[in-house]
Amino acid sequence: MAITKTLAIAIPYNKDSKVEQWELTMKYEQGDKTLNEETGEYTYAANYYTSSFPILVPATNDQGNVNFTPKAEGSWTLAELTALCPISKWDSVFTIQYDSVITNPSDDFLPKPDFVIPS
Repeated sequence: MAITKTLAIAIPYNKDSKVEQWELTMKYEQGDKTLNEETGEYTYAANYYTSSFPILVPATNDQGNVNFTPKAEGSWTLAELTALCPISKWDSVFTIQYDSVITNPSDDFLPKPDFVIPS
């Protein structure tokens, strides 16, 4: 199964008609989902997992490192916005999350609140 990554949120913070900071959120998905054509709702299989990773990227950070050169928001491409994200870090985190939740879930004890006490 392939991991699907979608830039779900991209909010520009402008100054003098140029983006000085981006608020970005990448949505990761893995597993099977089926769209019900009648209702428009998805049904998710047991192997489905999703997680979102947000980041705030200023043009120049507090240490003076340049992340990007400010320019008009309409001149940004999806590839440029994606390049601002720490994709390799997020890939690793998502892989660990998927493994711990789907592939190798915890064997922790589960509560059973509807247990009936014997008389």
